[in-house]
Amino acid sequence: MPCTTILVGKCASNDGSTIISRNDDGGFEAKRIIVMQPEKQPRKYKTVISHLTVELPDDPMRYTYCPNVSGESGIWPTCGINASNVSMTATETITSNPRVLGADPYVRYQAKEGRNGKEAAGGIGEEDLVLLVLPYIRTAREGVLRVGMLLEKYGTYEPNGMAFADENEVWWLETIGGHHWIAKRVPDDRVVIMPNQFGMDMFDFDDAYGKQEENLCSKDLKEFVEKNHLYTGREGVFNPRLAFGSRADSDHIYNTPRAWFMARYFLERTYKWDGEGADFTPESNDIPWSLVPERKVTVEDVRYLLGSYYQGTPYDPYDNTSPKKGKYRTIGVPNSDVCGIMQIRNDVPAAVKGVEWFSMGGSGFTACFPFYANVDELPKYLSATGDVPDTDYMYWQSRLIAALTDAHYGTNILFDERYVNAVWNQGRKLLCEYDAKIAAGEDAAILKEANKKITDMVKKESDKALGTILKNSSEKMKIRYHRGDN
Repeated sequence: MPCTTILVGKCASNDGSTIISRNDDGGFEAKRIIVMQPEKQPRKYKTVISHLTVELPDDPMRYTYCPNVSGESGIWPTCGINASNVSMTATETITSNPRVLGADPYVRYQAKEGRNGKEAAGGIGEEDLVLLVLPYIRTAREGVLRVGMLLEKYGTYEPNGMAFADENEVWWLETIGGHHWIAKRVPDDRVVIMPNQFGMDMFDFDDAYGKQEENLCSKDLKEFVEKNHLYTGREGVFNPRLAFGSRADSDHIYNTPRAWFMARYFLERTYKWDGEGADFTPESNDIPWSLVPERKVTVEDVRYLLGSYYQGTPYDPYDNTSPKKGKYRTIGVPNSDVCGIMQIRNDVPAAVKGVEWFSMGGSGFTACFPFYANVDELPKYLSATGDVPDTDYMYWQSRLIAALTDAHYGTNILFDERYVNAVWNQGRKLLCEYDAKIAAGEDAAILKEANKKITDMVKKESDKALGTILKNSSEKMKIRYHRGDN
């Protein structure tokens, strides 16, 4: 599944919070946002795609998640925060190569064929991972170890990357073939950028097999690398991207340009990004996986990038003066079903540490709004979305606003920007208001009221924006006729 991920360590963010975020570019699948209560969490789970049955522990925690509405191909929970203020997003589809897959093939479902044939279950995948992991972990590191255990036991049928965060640490894990995995703690002062490729470009086996402070991996990974001659970097330096990832022409159209634009945003003055003699171009294979940004990173920065389309470059698809417009796959795409930004804060009481920022359906032109994760249920505007377009729900309002803005970009973008900014401003104001109430001793039950106020505000602003953008688009229709039509 095409997606884009950004991770932010606590010393890289403006307020000391950890941030993990991802565009879920699922392909026009309607999404809802739900709270799973422990009593409703399954104890025996069967996957839809791989027909695998997994026995689950009997002590799950409450958690939020963002499943597909239809459920036809599984749950696809996307991301969430649990009752211990641990966040998870899964997954970023990554790349691999024949050397890896020949040595450790994917574990794919095999249907029964013929009278004497046998059915064989497949492994775990994006359809399942949040549900199988998030309810049972109390730290980000525990998330890595639980996924590692599941991969070694059941395997996977696809290449995936996933992130975990608590208030102190951010961890990133990437799968290798059917059963192997590698994980790295994101340094506190760094940002990670991930555009559908195997990302990690450095790993310390000594630490992974020793103190395990910053590096973790499957128990036999080093032996697996050596046995299958996967080591292709310089002697003494292990680069996982070279060993386990891809280096294809298609990456230069689909993946590396996204990394270029994100790194360019965070390191605008550190390197030369454009023109002759550029340090990095949209087709560079060595754009860093992690970087120390030139300034502190905000949620607004993260959301801007995850909805971006190469603004200010010759590749902007809306720049009709550029012969290079639309050359590369953008970060914000219409098939992005949700953009989820999971923030675990350090400067507030425990009851309000976990805040989720979402934009839904259409990516580049949709509003981003917050809500508190520490609640037992969410407003129906988010949680009751159906399959049929309906402006009573945020997902469908966002889809309509994004599609109409795109259709008449030149005139609608102004209305869309006003809408996006109005939601940002009022969302921040409401967070400040309810953070203060909790700090003053109010019970956490008040957060249900906070989320309702936030979503009521988003609904009001979305109604207003949709009306304005629809009217402007209608006036631009080709059958518009002006002779006394008033």
